[in-house]
Amino acid sequence: MKINKSLDPIVNINARVLILGSMPGEESLRRQEYYGYPRNHFWPLMAEISGFDLPDSYNERISMLDRIGIALWDVIGSCFREGSLDTNIKDEEPNDLFRIIEEMIGLRVVIFNGQKSAKSFKRHFGFTSLEQAGIEYRVMPSTSPANTAGYEKKLAAWSEIKNFIFKNS
Repeated sequence: MKINKSLDPIVNINARVLILGSMPGEESLRRQEYYGYPRNHFWPLMAEISGFDLPDSYNERISMLDRIGIALWDVIGSCFREGSLDTNIKDEEPNDLFRIIEEMIGLRVVIFNGQKSAKSFKRHFGFTSLEQAGIEYRVMPSTSPANTAGYEKKLAAWSEIKNFIFKNS
């Protein structure tokens, strides 16, 4: 097994939504891009939810998220894993999430991209840490192709974040 290290956070302190994955897969780490595996549904979902056309370049995709107030990071800062499956993650160490969360003055909700990120967060920090900070949280179906739920089912669930990105206050 090899050690994997997460990507740097993509954060705007005014973002209203922080999406937390577990740990980027092999292709994402190779590309140094969040959700870099072409079959991952993350970027098409974000484009559809935001009402934008899906940008071609990674930098344009990050700009799209910034325009609608979404930040990205991962719960796990480092781990051992062969392949890209979350079930293969061993010896995980968390990122310093509350350093970022405390800086995000506009943060209203933390969205967990799949069960693994939520379980890892709960184990390392506990959900009460978010509740005490007045931050809501939601666990969404993983956008990974390993989650065989169809795109439309994922879109229906993920569309809930519109309530946080398009509301005033």
